[in-house]
Amino acid sequence: MDLSILIVNYNTCQLTVDCLRSVFASETDFTYEVIVIDNNSSDDSIETIRDEFPQVKVIANKDNTGFAKANNQGMEAAKGRYILLLNSDTVIQKDTLQTMIAFMDEHPKAGASGCKIILPDGSLDKACKRGFPTPSASFYYAFGFSKLFPDNPRFNQYQLGHLDPDQAYPVDCLVGAFMLVRRGVLESVGGLDETFFMYGEDIDWCYRIKQAGWDIHYYPKTTIVHYKGGSARRRPYKIIYEFHRAMIVFHRKHYRKQYNVLTNSLIYMGVGLKFAMALMKSWLVRPKSAPSNQETNVEVGM
Repeated sequence: MDLSILIVNYNTCQLTVDCLRSVFASETDFTYEVIVIDNNSSDDSIETIRDEFPQVKVIANKDNTGFAKANNQGMEAAKGRYILLLNSDTVIQKDTLQTMIAFMDEHPKAGASGCKIILPDGSLDKACKRGFPTPSASFYYAFGFSKLFPDNPRFNQYQLGHLDPDQAYPVDCLVGAFMLVRRGVLESVGGLDETFFMYGEDIDWCYRIKQAGWDIHYYPKTTIVHYKGGSARRRPYKIIYEFHRAMIVFHRKHYRKQYNVLTNSLIYMGVGLKFAMALMKSWLVRPKSAPSNQETNVEVGM
């Protein structure tokens, strides 16, 4: 088996069905399997997926285990020499699997790769190619320096806005919406850190992959569309909380020992301030529709 595709589903029946249809419309010489991990959806996801896609292996959880743990379950069942994390709210192109696996085969030092990801309006999903959220990178991003100086590498360390999105190059981290990982990575660094519930686990994984000596590549020769929770504008408390908690968890795990108490305190205070501002914004904005995706889009900075 060349590829195991893991899709976490949580009350996103139609999105997941559309995603699966795009996967099975792929034109590729490589063999692949699809594993859907359902986090106790209350809609008819499991029945619909099993009826329309009997070839899909469905893991039905009895509670919402979170994104990281669900993907780890899929990895345990996966047989492919590559593992693909694929969000349920994505649609891939017919050439995506062929292009990305061929790229990985040609680059044996690549531990992970990601393609170009666009949003429904045609704009770039900037999370698909990122630098690590160091304190300086996070500061320049959070306080708008990256927008004021879009061509300056110093102020664009996080979203890498100064780099051409149509060119291929090594990056620090990808996004869990589409992350193709070599099986050897699992053997050297393990799976996702389940301390992260639904945000930050992809950045943490990429950090550990690079620490283990693997390369990570952005390869935009194929694209996918990422719907990011549709038109949801109001983020529930749980979503906002987990997003900001992930920032703290990542900093404590990888950066805390590199900085003094004052610097760390300022970082925690900054995250707390952004958390408060995000809650206020959420309360002030009336929802157009309820969030439906496991990783609903949260416009608060990570």
